Amino acid sequence: MKYLRLLLFPFSLIYGAVIWCRNRLYDLGVLHQTSFDLPVIVVGNLEIGGTGKSPMIEYLIRLLKVNYKIATLSRGYGRRTKGFLEAQPGTSAMDLGDEPLQFKMKFPDITVAVQENRVAGMEILKKDHDLVLLDDAYQHRALKPGLSILLFDYNQLNDIKILFPAGNLRDRISERRRADIMVVTKCPKDLDHNSKQKISRQLEVSGRRIPIFFTGISYSDPIPYNRMISDGQSQAPETAPPKLEDFQQALIVTGIARPAPFEAYVRSGITRVETLTFPDHHPFSVGDINLIGKKFEAMNSERKVILTTEKDKMRLIAKEFADQLMEWPLYYIPIRVEFLGNEGKEFDRQILEYCRKASHSFASQ
Repeated sequence: MKYLRLLLFPFSLIYGAVIWCRNRLYDLGVLHQTSFDLPVIVVGNLEIGGTGKSPMIEYLIRLLKVNYKIATLSRGYGRRTKGFLEAQPGTSAMDLGDEPLQFKMKFPDITVAVQENRVAGMEILKKDHDLVLLDDAYQHRALKPGLSILLFDYNQLNDIKILFPAGNLRDRISERRRADIMVVTKCPKDLDHNSKQKISRQLEVSGRRIPIFFTGISYSDPIPYNRMISDGQSQAPETAPPKLEDFQQALIVTGIARPAPFEAYVRSGITRVETLTFPDHHPFSVGDINLIGKKFEAMNSERKVILTTEKDKMRLIAKEFADQLMEWPLYYIPIRVEFLGNEGKEFDRQILEYCRKASHSFASQ
């Protein structure tokens, strides 16, 4: 892998030069940016995948849906459709993408849409909504957001920063200066003040004071594959939901960018663990399901279980193998953003203040 990265490094230099020129053309106004007369919040990152954008979008939905008619707009990575598509009953992950489908199933009362061209998508959504959340659009410079939230994975902060394809950066690290808020995700819950200060100095931008917040991951109890809990819906099963400790052996099935935190959480409650790891956004096939079944059947514990992520579950509800999966003890584990200390209150205040001021400003025009 090291030698492959070295071979690809010249292409990273070319890629870096291209995106530098592109960003400067937008900064100078040579390339046009479109803005909209409603609050628009972008959540993004500089690396390829795995920083926790979806849980942050869900956090913002919970915060804002009471006072605003919300829409989310995503690219819909991995979908087989093109152009603008709004989630409807029966829409699949193959049509919409796994993350947008997750938003719709958890928050059925909001609008969830996908469109590669975010400006074109916004032109449709602006007519009937008070606020739009854009998932993974930090590099979509043709659209000028009202507020940009940039995420950094705590576990990747000290990695060597090399641009794609030799490295994992999709944008130059200096482009963090465009953010209005930065959030360090997947932090250990006991991260101390000195460590936060060190990270803040590492991310600070000369000439700008950008607020930096720190979050961890909060895992829910496992939920059966055949159940989907809408956010805010009271969960009153006939029996108490299982805990990880209720199982002796687990097969972890993931198709996400960085499964290590999820695997570590499962191992904290179950000692005997096996894994099946697929690429991020992997479209599961019948062959994959058969492989899962073969590996699960070979496990020799009486209290064994298959565990997956909520995002993977969206791709595992395909009709062609749903019946087969129903025969196994398959559970998914949802996650939530959890701000460290009391930082969530200040984060909420800044988000709500932006939305209030933006809405008032546009209403008075």
